[in-house]
Amino acid sequence: MTQLSAEYPAEQPLQAAAVSEHSVAASVRSVEDAPAIAESAADAARQSQDVQIKFASGDVFLNVLRQRVDEYFTSSGRPRRDCLQMYIKTAVIMTWFVTSYVLLVFLATSWWQVLPLAASLGASMACIGFNIQHDGSHAAYSRRRWVNSLMGMTLDLLGGSSYIWKKTHNLVHHSFTNITGHDGDIDLGVLGRLSPHQRQFRFHRLQHVYLWLLYGFITLKWQFVDDTLLFIRGSHSQFRFSRPRGWDLAVFLGGKLAFLSLAFALPLAMHSWTVVIPTFLLTSFLQGVLLSVVFQLAHCVECAEFPMPSDASGRMENAWAVHQVETTVNFARHNRLVTWFTGGLNHQIEHHLFPQICHINYPALSGLLEQTCEEFGVRYSAHRTVFDAVSSHYRWLRKLGRETVTTSNC
Repeated sequence: MTQLSAEYPAEQPLQAAAVSEHSVAASVRSVEDAPAIAESAADAARQSQDVQIKFASGDVFLNVLRQRVDEYFTSSGRPRRDCLQMYIKTAVIMTWFVTSYVLLVFLATSWWQVLPLAASLGASMACIGFNIQHDGSHAAYSRRRWVNSLMGMTLDLLGGSSYIWKKTHNLVHHSFTNITGHDGDIDLGVLGRLSPHQRQFRFHRLQHVYLWLLYGFITLKWQFVDDTLLFIRGSHSQFRFSRPRGWDLAVFLGGKLAFLSLAFALPLAMHSWTVVIPTFLLTSFLQGVLLSVVFQLAHCVECAEFPMPSDASGRMENAWAVHQVETTVNFARHNRLVTWFTGGLNHQIEHHLFPQICHINYPALSGLLEQTCEEFGVRYSAHRTVFDAVSSHYRWLRKLGRETVTTSNC
């Protein structure tokens, strides 16, 4: 099992600039989030230490980058969180979701009405995940913990679990991005090979064809399989975490009940199961494709690195911030519609370095980060369009399915 510590290095106060053997977990910069830091530290203490990932020391790059970001916010007067644009955006997205749901469940009477409304509902649900719950769960939405928690709980409304997501995504994926055997987000089991360090099977020769279909079922897997298993086991990949208790348990169970009521109970009171089930599957499939593809375009493409630690010491070659940049790839940075819909997740480098900054700020930080990377000789990768990124993911899947690959191809 791998041990996590309690802080994101990119979000520590500037004076605590020494970044050495980091094992990174979810916390934020401000005092009001101290309980979350303590909780992360408690989680870390409960994990065994067979292999402890250690990033290289002396991260001058991160210190300079953090200082420049601080200077940007000071000089511009823009807030890191509690952005007015984000509150307006939340109202727009939730209105889209509620309108699609009401029209689909209460007014649609024929398939030519059901199909576009189901597609609209699936897209709005993915948009909630990209924007509202993502910023909330990363404490990037507001300075107030209760606001972040409330926004994060929109995931529970969609059938996921905000509690488990924070453990598996914040604590694991953001700590050990693209490290095979540690980052569960790049582990599809035997169904697919996303990393050159994963075992290759003969049927992977077709993964560049069939995985696009399987992506559509990821939300079903989260809702009905993963959350339940993680709740029972209390572990994810090589990491153990505390099961939800008290209020967290109430949110977990209440969220599942609310989701099942909205997805099945209420629609079945209005329509036959022969209509409800196919419509639910269509909505969920579209949501799954959108969520999966956006993630894959950031981490499972030709320019993304998949470094491994030393077998003996668990030490990584690069410092944490350099590791985050070189395992992540941006796409369509100048496309405002893509940026709006994906909640800035087309600026994944900015997100991985500063996950507690509201995504509204990512486009403004992008040029600053790219310039700093160039000065320090750190590769900053970005695909110009969504098509370029999708094509790269397709080629990466095809290459991994047919060849023995040891490094990225950028």
